[in-house]
Amino acid sequence: MPTKTTTKPHAAAPKAPRKPKAPAVKKAEVVHHAEVEAPAAEAVVAHEKHSLAKGRYIFATGRRKTAVSNVRLFEGKGETIVNKIPVEKYFSYSFFMEEIGRPFAVTGLVGKYHFTAHVNGGGPHAQATAVRHGVAMALSKISEDVRKVLKKNGFLTRDDRKKERKKPGLKRARRSPQWAKR
Repeated sequence: MPTKTTTKPHAAAPKAPRKPKAPAVKKAEVVHHAEVEAPAAEAVVAHEKHSLAKGRYIFATGRRKTAVSNVRLFEGKGETIVNKIPVEKYFSYSFFMEEIGRPFAVTGLVGKYHFTAHVNGGGPHAQATAVRHGVAMALSKISEDVRKVLKKNGFLTRDDRKKERKKPGLKRARRSPQWAKR
C-alpha cells in the first residue's frame, strides 16, 4: 500500500482589524421634521409670479380628518378671519395660532399676506391643521421657491389619518370584550 503523505494546510494570515462602517448619511445632512428656513425672505418674495391686485386673492382648500377649510389669501396687511371671527378669538389656544402661522414663518412671509378662511367639521385641532394646510397650499401658488420650502417642511402633504371604524363583535375598532375563563 502506498503511503499518503499529507501536508499541513497553511495557516491563514491573521485578519486585519475591521474598520467601523461610515454612516450612510452625514449627521449634518439629516433633516428630521425640523423646520428649514428659506434662503432669504427677500429672495423668496423677489420671485413672485402673482402680483395680486387690490381685492384679488388666491384660493386653496385644506383638509385634515373630517375638517375642511376654504382659504382666501390676500396680499398686504389685514385682519386674519376664520368663520367671520378674528382668528385669535376662534382659536383661543396659542398653540393653534402657532400652527396656523408656521407656513408664513418658514417662508419668511410674515406680515406680507393675510387670509380669510371658512372651516367646518372636525374638532378644533383638526380645524387648525386644515387651515394651516389651506394656507400652505395658497402660499405655494405664489412662486416655485416658496413651494419648495413648504414641500420640504411637509406642509403641502395632507395628513390623511382618520379614526378607524368600529368592527362588529368588538367594543371599538380593535378593542375586544374582556375574556372570562369561567
